[in-house]
Amino acid sequence: MTVSFAQIRESTPQVFEPGCSTRVVLDHVMSKWGVLVLSALSDGTLRWGALRREVGGISEKMLASTLRTLADDGLVHRESFPTVPPHVEYSLTPLGRDLMTRMLPLVEWVADHADGMLSDSR
Repeated sequence: MTVSFAQIRESTPQVFEPGCSTRVVLDHVMSKWGVLVLSALSDGTLRWGALRREVGGISEKMLASTLRTLADDGLVHRESFPTVPPHVEYSLTPLGRDLMTRMLPLVEWVADHADGMLSDSR
């Protein structure tokens, strides 16, 4: 079912207005690192090091911040195991998996068209 932006705004007054929680969530989910972390986790559970390698170029500080934000939003689950050294795994929550069923087609579209778009604009 396709819905227009106007229909969304009509059904939910004040949505996407300044100060609305929808803008905060969009910022978390659609940020460069948010998209890449969520996309990496859509393939399954990952430990810290594997996730950092999968999301090439992200600093430890940014990965930690992004994971914390996405966990606070209810999209990522963090499971810590009482071992030495510490063992922590990250996975998508049911809400995160639902989001990614909708976001992965956009990620695929970007992958298919990015080179052509950038080469055409230069």
